Amino acid sequence: MTFHKEGHRIMAATFVVVALLSYINFHYLGCCLLLFVPIQLILFVFLFLIFQFFRIPNRTSTLSGNDIICPADGKVVVIEETEETEYFKDKRIQISIFMSPLNVHANYYPISGNVNYVKYHPGKFLVAWHPKSSTENERSTVVIRHDSGKEILFRQVAGALARRICLYAEKGETVKGATEFGFIKFGSRIDLFLPLGTQINVKIGDVVKGRITKIGEL
Repeated sequence: MTFHKEGHRIMAATFVVVALLSYINFHYLGCCLLLFVPIQLILFVFLFLIFQFFRIPNRTSTLSGNDIICPADGKVVVIEETEETEYFKDKRIQISIFMSPLNVHANYYPISGNVNYVKYHPGKFLVAWHPKSSTENERSTVVIRHDSGKEILFRQVAGALARRICLYAEKGETVKGATEFGFIKFGSRIDLFLPLGTQINVKIGDVVKGRITKIGEL
């Protein structure tokens, strides 16, 4: 396991703050265990949560070909036919994956192919499961054209806690499925918009893992 580059500064700052508060706690309350111990436990738990948020487990994807790879850890909260209004402007199958603050928050390309579209949208910070979060929240949109000619749109959506979307995709580049394209800090979701007729291998409520779970097949 490693830690994501987006978290290095935050983890270092958190460690320093927790170390300073621990010193103050020991200096003033070390003689009173009823106060010292609970406060120290809270500090350690906070430090642990920050470090675990930026963890990147070692995973090897075994999916290939026409497989659609899960782009993020989380829970499937939406599977429905809907109108995609930003790029395709037609009916697509939407699959949404909600990421809680306890999930790994690195995001991965669901397929290999050429990046045809990249756009960042500033916006609100509604809770990530809100129906309008996909169109009103801060978000980024990427479209990849697969070798089969089919295109997939996927969108990072910030949540109530997420205050920064990190996107590394660039229009015109050729990318490989299961490699990293971004990161979202502190709670969020990923929306996938797939062609009608796509075989879907997950259902609402499924807990999925980025780079591991097979979402479907083109």
